Amino acid sequence: MDELLDLLAQRRGIGQEYTDIWGKTTQTSMENKRAILDAMGYATTEPEVLSEQISHEDLTYWQQMLDPVYVLRQQTDFHITCRLPATVESLLNWRIELEEGAQLSGVISLNDSQKINSFQTNELLFSEYVINIQQNIPNGYHQFNLLSGNNTQVLATSSLIVAPANCFHPEFLQRQQKCWGPSVQLYTLRSQRNWGVGDFTDLNMLLRGVAAWGADFVGLNPIHALYPANPESCSPYSPSSRRWLNVIYIDVEAIPDFVSNPALQKELAAPEIQEQLNQLRAVDWIDYQAVFSFKIGWLRRVFEGADLSARTERGKAFAEYIAAGGDGLLQMATFDALQNTLYAGGLEAWGPPVWPEVYRSFDSPAVQTWIASHQLDIRFYQYLQWIADQQLAEAEQLAKALGMKIGLYRDLAVGVSEGSCEIWANKDLYCPKASIGAPPDPLGPQGQNWGLPPIDPVQLKRAAYRPFIELLRANMRGCGALRIDHVMGLRRLWWVPPGAPSSMGAYVYYPVEEMLAILALESHRERCMVIGEDLGTVPPEMRTLLHANGVYSYKVFFFERAADGGYFSPAHYPAQAMAALTTHDMPTLRGFWHCDDLALGRDLGLYPDEEKLQDLYRERHSAKQAILDSLAGHGVLPDSIGHDVSWVGMNTALAHALQEHMCRGNSALFSTQLEDWLEMDKPVNVPGTSTEYPNWRRKLSKDLESFLNDPGLVALANRLTNARKQ
Repeated sequence: MDELLDLLAQRRGIGQEYTDIWGKTTQTSMENKRAILDAMGYATTEPEVLSEQISHEDLTYWQQMLDPVYVLRQQTDFHITCRLPATVESLLNWRIELEEGAQLSGVISLNDSQKINSFQTNELLFSEYVINIQQNIPNGYHQFNLLSGNNTQVLATSSLIVAPANCFHPEFLQRQQKCWGPSVQLYTLRSQRNWGVGDFTDLNMLLRGVAAWGADFVGLNPIHALYPANPESCSPYSPSSRRWLNVIYIDVEAIPDFVSNPALQKELAAPEIQEQLNQLRAVDWIDYQAVFSFKIGWLRRVFEGADLSARTERGKAFAEYIAAGGDGLLQMATFDALQNTLYAGGLEAWGPPVWPEVYRSFDSPAVQTWIASHQLDIRFYQYLQWIADQQLAEAEQLAKALGMKIGLYRDLAVGVSEGSCEIWANKDLYCPKASIGAPPDPLGPQGQNWGLPPIDPVQLKRAAYRPFIELLRANMRGCGALRIDHVMGLRRLWWVPPGAPSSMGAYVYYPVEEMLAILALESHRERCMVIGEDLGTVPPEMRTLLHANGVYSYKVFFFERAADGGYFSPAHYPAQAMAALTTHDMPTLRGFWHCDDLALGRDLGLYPDEEKLQDLYRERHSAKQAILDSLAGHGVLPDSIGHDVSWVGMNTALAHALQEHMCRGNSALFSTQLEDWLEMDKPVNVPGTSTEYPNWRRKLSKDLESFLNDPGLVALANRLTNARKQ
């Protein structure tokens, strides 16, 4: 039985071993392989059933003449594999229907030299052939057809995707120009006009301010759809859908249907309403429940007062948006409306796993009946997506109008939560019994479990990668760069079996070459460069593959250390990279320097014992001394700063020197955190925690109106802009 499971694990891409970030090789236990195969749907404890499952998969594969999809790079010589029963004639035809409508065709003459494999069942023999096609096929999404010898019968059809060699590179980067910009968690923005959480109008204000400073992009946290009916589920990295937007970022007062409604404007101006808004703005930690309760009520009133009939231009535009959104938009709006109804009925309805059985799948008859009787509710949530999409598009257009070389730089989360709309509407695509995460590393010494069910790589290919293609399009549209969180997931993901500790997972491998090809194709179509977050446990061959495919690396200063403990000079970073001092998963610059993260980790129980914590304190002291040495060696340490870390605290001069040091580096892009500009100490997120720390709630310490006019920050921006020109 173990031998059979081992062979099946290899077939399904479960890694036999992995090398961790410290260079130690760990074998995947049979217990873990069994648990992951269980999560994939195999009956690992029932030998007869398992044997039947494998036999059924084998037969299905051989009976399928063509793969669901072929993904190829642009070239003039293509190879297509096909499987044919012995009864099929040896002379066949092929036809390619190109995306723009033209057709290509040719003849196939099969012979034994093309045969690469065979399979026999019930006296029926199948053979697998490699077909050589010599054609210059343009990049795009085409259809490949296998036809009978007389061209009268289509035997099989498959998707054919042809992609460029690598991802899109903006012209200014091809000219080896360098740029910088701030990254921000949008919800953390304070302003004197928002409703307690940063919104798209705040984003516009930020764009205007930093563009005037010389910045060429603003990086955003994932702005994927979360849960309007369950606002406390606020992690941008555990979304409900990665194709749709988080409607909390809507600026109600900027909606045309509010602007044209004097009665609503008058009500909003009432002193008691303004006092509520002042309270939402004043708190240092976002009260998502209060913000959403207030905002959603006003959004409903705006929607109810809007004239969206077919006779108005807005009504026509809304109808066109709904039509273009198709099934995906209907699923998202239905999910939000249904979840709101279930919560209103007194249920703890955090996600479909705990919903009434009849509602646990979008395709169920009960859900379809519910849709028919709740059209207005569903239309409201479609309206919210429409408004969010319009306001984001306005920000993207503003960035371009301001002359920013990149503009908005968006972030694509690695997955969705188990209670998400994506899984509810696409159950066959996911393995909800498992969760993805990371093996032990410096960010998570005990490993990490992110609570995100993985996509089944077999099902993804069976769907001809359509979910992946739609995901990229939704996130690349209109922006100049896309950061892919945990980009190693294109090659492998750390699957954690149900109930197992995070450290006891295993890697499951994905069709990385094909996914990178699709990424390159969509990148060129949307003229959107790609940045891969390649931190943590990354095999060297993956970095080589990403570089060859034109994906920009992610270089974080604190992780770029040599074997002797010193810091690599940013001057030696690769040009094809984005550099940063810190990230949203790390302490702020001030927090790092003062070891606030270690003290917090001790309080939260993140370290196995006191000895480990003391090791981390000693290592931090050494790291800070190495930083001072590096700055001094490069001539950027201010005269006012001493060289002995025992007597040096973090201050404005040191913080600015570190950022200028990074800006002088070789990487094409430099991203700076607004928290470090404001010299904040508290992190926005502590990896490995959920309720132990108020993640994703901490606001910036100053509002936009004040820090965009701060002379000290204006001077820092000028230093960074000048440093990028060196």
